[in-house]
Amino acid sequence: MEFLNGLVFLTNFVIVPALAYGAQLAIGALGVTLVYAILRFSNFAHGDTMAFGTAVTIKVTAVLVAMGVTLGPLPTALLAMPVGILATGLLVLGTDWLIYKFYRQQKAKPVILVIVSLGVMFVMNGLTRVFIGVRDIQFADGARFLMTVRQFKDWTGLDEGLAIKTTQAITLVTAAITVAALFWFLNKTRTGKSMRAFSDNEDLALLSGIDPDRVVRVTWLIVAALATIAGVLYGLDKSFKAFTYFQLLLPIFAAAIVGGIGNPVGAIAGGFLIAFAEVTVTYPLKKVLTYWLPDGMGPDGLVQLLSGDYKFAVSFMILLIVLLFKPTGLFKGQNI
Repeated sequence: MEFLNGLVFLTNFVIVPALAYGAQLAIGALGVTLVYAILRFSNFAHGDTMAFGTAVTIKVTAVLVAMGVTLGPLPTALLAMPVGILATGLLVLGTDWLIYKFYRQQKAKPVILVIVSLGVMFVMNGLTRVFIGVRDIQFADGARFLMTVRQFKDWTGLDEGLAIKTTQAITLVTAAITVAALFWFLNKTRTGKSMRAFSDNEDLALLSGIDPDRVVRVTWLIVAALATIAGVLYGLDKSFKAFTYFQLLLPIFAAAIVGGIGNPVGAIAGGFLIAFAEVTVTYPLKKVLTYWLPDGMGPDGLVQLLSGDYKFAVSFMILLIVLLFKPTGLFKGQNI
């Protein structure tokens, strides 16, 4: 019984939050991976693309709620998210047309595009802040919990309870659908196969009659959709603040690089690896060990390796270790 109580406590405060956070990072890392594999540069504006898509979704959600349009127990943001995806798609297509296209035509080196994306990042960050402000916004309506602690305790008779937030369940389901749809698109559709061919060998793809401009447009639209979905899911699960999405850029890039940048499967694996590492290292495990260790051997301290304030430092340390010992990542990169 003590072991089960410890396991439930660990699941409630570590495993379930890490699964939801990992799914959010994985979707975000997929966007970074697609840009790197197809457009050949690391897009540092991805975090603020997520923020912009989420900001638009929040505004549309507020309008829908004011009109009395909701999804009942589900967050109304799910109804508003397609508008956020559309607006973000227009933004990234406009950014590509105004900025990135010029450098592609000049055959600029990838490092130049990385620097350009830094400038785009600051502009997008400012645009999002002007659009929605800098405050912390909670926009998750509907039922808060899929299962409460009290319900779990009554059902199992255990001392510890397990609560599943509606947003956590929605995150996992939406992530599974999104990843399945992306892999189906890349492997089964003609456009997806064109994108993969363009990624493998750009010159050969051009000789085969593939339209590079169309590949670029479709890539940006998919990236906009992935960024908005990841941003909205993160905001629903936690909260929205524009600067937080700027900070998310580090764990998202760490997930993409650890998994093997350019490889979608690696992005997913890296997202969950980074999430579990961050949550486990920064959560105090004293109570779990008290349940699991023999009587009298429980730890006196919190058994917290790092404070929660250093959460993003964990992803940075993992990134450094991977770059030092396995720079290609867990999976070989650039293989969509």
